[in-house]
This record gives sequence, structure tokens and C-alpha cells, in this order.
Amino acid sequence: MKYPEPKSPTRIRDIAAPKPIVAVVETRPETILDDIQKAMEMAGVEQALTPGKPTILKDNISWHFPFPGANTTPWQLEGTILGLRTYGHRDLVCVQNQTVVTDAFKGEDLNKYRPIFARYDVPVLFNFKPEDIRWIPYSPRHSLLVLDQIYPEGIYLPEFFLGKNIVHLPTVKCHIYTTTTGAMKNAFGGLLNIHRHYTHTWIHETLVDLLLIQREIHSGIFAVMDGTTAGNGPGPRTMYPETKNVILAGADQVAIDAVAAKLMGFDPMSIGYIALAHARGLGCGDPRSIEVRGIDVSTTNWRFSVGDNSASRIGDILWYGPLKHLQHLFFRTPLVHLFVFGSEFYHDYYRWPLKDRRIFRRWTKESQWGRLFDSYPSI
Repeated sequence: MKYPEPKSPTRIRDIAAPKPIVAVVETRPETILDDIQKAMEMAGVEQALTPGKPTILKDNISWHFPFPGANTTPWQLEGTILGLRTYGHRDLVCVQNQTVVTDAFKGEDLNKYRPIFARYDVPVLFNFKPEDIRWIPYSPRHSLLVLDQIYPEGIYLPEFFLGKNIVHLPTVKCHIYTTTTGAMKNAFGGLLNIHRHYTHTWIHETLVDLLLIQREIHSGIFAVMDGTTAGNGPGPRTMYPETKNVILAGADQVAIDAVAAKLMGFDPMSIGYIALAHARGLGCGDPRSIEVRGIDVSTTNWRFSVGDNSASRIGDILWYGPLKHLQHLFFRTPLVHLFVFGSEFYHDYYRWPLKDRRIFRRWTKESQWGRLFDSYPSI
């Protein structure tokens, strides 16, 4: 399906702007840290981020358990820190968020981030802890597609994000509600509070609004995307990990998501959030207008597909199906706790112990990337 140009007064990006650059670098465990820095350089990190400004590292914990392909990898985090410091960005801070199915504290432990933060002296803030970050009302300078209607009482953002660079650290994977998920979706947890589930019916439009807001509040935006082990199937958690040995990097968040989508075998301009962001002028979603540096991926097609799981089938009914008009009752009243419990039970007490922990263990024994993960120190 092709998405039409949204009804907005102006495009944000000049249609005559030069082609955005996305780096796609083939890698292996022995060279991964150097390859990440190489990809960052090729994609223009020096021009994308403002010198002298603090830089937020926004990692991605889709599931606190270390399922391959679901979360920022330790080498992705470490290599990005090294790359940023090469260009003088020493004032780094990681910001974590919580979701109904992830525990940020457990996630950074099980995914082996904390020893990296300690080694490189990177502080961590939690956007759900009032003592760390204060949320303030924000009035966007440009028109929005949906967020002002979803939150008529006002849009609130973490004050700490204003005026700082941000570097997103997503992985290459599928998503049950957005087909793919990457750099644009990575802003979802950081910029929206605990009520972000209100947006699910309009998730594509929400991601476009969040990218617009990012461009207003940040002094620079960049992304380093891990595709060493990519996630096929009903992501962002219950997936089939596949070894792909690539790292992507780019300043245009739409373009890097478009290239990742094309690698996975999807038409980027058929994916709602990419097509809408492209139409709004927030980036380039057409692979023909993106300069890919590194390896030739023009004919690459991993033939990924999304599919469904038990949780997504229920979500489809509530957010997109016949019950979506009752979502105020389901998600803005205490009834929401039933769905939170159901999601937690399905993922943490059914999927992980009975299925996905075995996949993780097999990955650490049989995959070169799993063995590298195993070599990183734990707390």
C-alpha cells in the first residue's frame, strides 16, 4: 500500500536536498569495534552532531532478556562510545526507559551494558525516575499528525533531552505492528511517558510526529544499527535470529530505516511510518535517492516476514480491529493492568523459559556473535 501525502502545511525538508548517506559495513567479531567506527565515519557522524553539546546514547531494550536480535548489543554500545570519543564527544550519558514488558534495570544487567558504562565512565539516567529526569510540557513549532489529538491535555517531554545530541542504537528486526523497527521507533520509549500505549492504533503517525519533535529539540541526531544478528518474524521479541554480519549507520533516521527495511526484503515506501515521514519531508524513504556507502546491497533481499504471535493477535483486535473504539475503556482505566499482566506472563513466564532461553543458549554456543556476547563481562 502506498501512503498519500499527509495533510500538512509545509514540508520540513527541501526536496532538492542532497542524497542522505547510509553506511552498510560488513563485519566480524574480530573487527567489530573498528567496523562500527568506520561506519560512523562513512555516514558523516562528525557533521551530524554538534560539537560541545552533551550526547545522549539511547540504547534499545525491546526485552530485558538477552534474546539475539532484540536489543542493543554490547559491542554496538562500546563501538559507538569509542567512535563518538574519536570526534571529541566526551560528555555522554545513556538514558533508559521502561515498558510494560521490559525492566530497564534487568535489561542493562542481562545485556551486559553496565560494565561498559563503568569502563568508559558513562552515567545512566532513567526517564521514569523523577529524581533523574523531569517531564515538561512542550508545544511543537510545526503541525503534528496525531499526538496533539491523542494527548489533548498536552504533550510532555523529558526536559533533559532538549538541546542535546542523540545517538540511537537500534537493531535490524521486524515488528508485529510496524513491519520493521529501527531508528525512528527507538525514540518511542525515550520521548513518550508511561502512557505511550495510547498511541498504538496510530503508531505510524506517532513515529512521524516524534521524528519531527526530535528535529526541533535535538542539536544533532545519528543512529548506529546492529545487524550482526537480525530478527526475523514477529518482533520485536519473539523472533527467529539470523546471522547477517552487518552494521548500519546514518544521520537521516528515515533513510537508515529504509535501507534496513530493504535489506530485510520489504518495500520501504509501503511501510507507513517510512512513507509518511518521507512525504512530510523529515527524511528520505526511497532507496533510489539514498547514497549507500560500504558494501553493495542493491540486490540484497533477506526475505524476512513478520507473522503473528499470541500477543499480537490480541493487540490486533484491540488496537486495529472491532474493539478499537473501546480502547479508552481497556487502556485508560484500571483494566489496563490485565493486559500488562497478560503480556508479562506470555513473554517472561511462557516464551522465555519454555522456548526463547533455549534459542539464546544455542546462539551463545553455535554463533560467532553469541560467543562474542558470552565473552563480555557480566555484573
